[in-house]
Amino acid sequence: MPLADDLAAAGVAAGSTVALVVAPVGVALAWDGGARQLPGDVSVLAPELARLDVRWTWWSARESAGPLVAVAGRAAGRAGPRLRACWDLAAVSRLLHGTSREDAAAVWSAHRGLVEPPPPRGELDLLDLGDEDGSAIRPDGQLSREWVAGGWADDLTRALRWAELALEVQAAQESALRALPDPRSEARQPPLAVLTAYAESGAALLALELEHDGLPLDRDVATGLIGAVTGPRPVDESHATAQRRGRDDAVLRLFPDAGAVDLRNPAQVRVMLARIGLDLPDTRSWRLEPHAASLPPVAALLAWRKAERLSTTYGWSWLDRHVGADGRLRGRWSAAEGAGRMSAQAGLHNMPAELRPAVRADPGWVLVRADLGQVEPRVLAVVSGDAALATAAREADMYAPVAAALHSDRPTAKVAVLAAMYGQTSGPAGAALRDMDRAYPRAMAYLRTAEEAGRAGTDLRTYGGRLLRLSRVRVGDEGDMSFDDRYPPSAWGRFARNAVVQGSAAELFKAWAVTVRAGLAGSPGRIVLCLHDELLLHVPAEDAAEVSALLVTALQATARWWAAGSGVRFVADVAVGESWAEAH
Repeated sequence: MPLADDLAAAGVAAGSTVALVVAPVGVALAWDGGARQLPGDVSVLAPELARLDVRWTWWSARESAGPLVAVAGRAAGRAGPRLRACWDLAAVSRLLHGTSREDAAAVWSAHRGLVEPPPPRGELDLLDLGDEDGSAIRPDGQLSREWVAGGWADDLTRALRWAELALEVQAAQESALRALPDPRSEARQPPLAVLTAYAESGAALLALELEHDGLPLDRDVATGLIGAVTGPRPVDESHATAQRRGRDDAVLRLFPDAGAVDLRNPAQVRVMLARIGLDLPDTRSWRLEPHAASLPPVAALLAWRKAERLSTTYGWSWLDRHVGADGRLRGRWSAAEGAGRMSAQAGLHNMPAELRPAVRADPGWVLVRADLGQVEPRVLAVVSGDAALATAAREADMYAPVAAALHSDRPTAKVAVLAAMYGQTSGPAGAALRDMDRAYPRAMAYLRTAEEAGRAGTDLRTYGGRLLRLSRVRVGDEGDMSFDDRYPPSAWGRFARNAVVQGSAAELFKAWAVTVRAGLAGSPGRIVLCLHDELLLHVPAEDAAEVSALLVTALQATARWWAAGSGVRFVADVAVGESWAEAH
């Protein structure tokens, strides 16, 4: 009997919550009132599991969904079935409890209100097993160290118990999220925190797919771009050193008495700039750029910095390490870092604009890019409940009405809004910032309240329910707790002021991304990059118009429940091209 029919006969309706545990010897499923052990090869089971219309629950996507993502992709190709909706216990624990770890021991201890145990170790000794009796839960209420270290996968009986415990945690997490206040001005069901949990879980699954699929990159184009800036590929380290010295000398000879200045030392560069009449507080590129047109040495220094970044971070070794034989750039992804933004390794989140022409679609395919416009100011209007700012956010360009309200020009208004969110209180937009209090008092009060909480060490929640741990208690590797005084209260205040906006914007972005992912079901198109407020999709050329429309309708659908009753408009700029550069 097909698995779908078997589960339906067992009372598992469409949309039911089913815990999934993948072990080397098969798969264990558990749901309210039933369970199944499915022995066999995961590669055979994966496509059938992906077609089931249930909401999967697992300890973490990396542990349970990872094998299925890889297997389904290999077995069925680009248009193959993908796992649908899910509830990721680790992702939801980060949301609900502010945990930073995704292992089952940390998730369980947060669920039971226990002290977070030390991170699992690869090797267990007799001391680790001294108070273990073979069961999943130890006498002190913590999960068995043996099970956490992988003992749950010894056989399907243990795997099934692991799935049953996952169901217990899921029910408790959902109940706790439903008890949180819903901040939306129009009450909806499910509550916002539960919807955020669905989105965060979907983002954790998407992160694995991004790792598996990779970002399409033309190695030949990348080779040409890197070589044009840094020179030909060095044959050995002495050749690379000579190239670096040559790039340095080309800049130093333009400065009088530069001597042995180290261009990688900001203090020495500042002194060198003073010799040509530039007395600057620092040597950041944005301070130097206004002088590049009139001062060739400054232009050369800025060009050197681009070459240095390419050669050290995005040069030949980067290309060799991270771009596979299939022309895909791959790195490890995280669905939530810091205040909640997605992040990636292998330089995926900081790739310089000079390399974007190398990110190219396969023949017959295109890249579709969508960028949320002015998202953080619009989010601030929603989360603060400031009616005046929400009115401004109904416009395609919200900075125009903000400028009118502040009696300033548009650039000054933009700086003022961004400065308010990032805790800047002086500078070129100082007067406009003072006018922000008059024009948008609720938004400014919201930001100040968050900053005060950060200074005082009072935990906060984002609009979507993410716990921001601002208390100054730090837990060490062995579970010992100490006061965290690495940063002054002012730094915590600035972090909190920005995190309540940036974290909420990240939640909106991920909800949008997950909605787009669902809209791609059954098609070969894939999301291949999530960059802060930007989505990049790789799709067949004939699907470009349909996918472009999907990006807009998915944002509208997401905003309807995420910002219900606020009146705030969210906009996306959508473009299509054969390369990432062309799609900008």
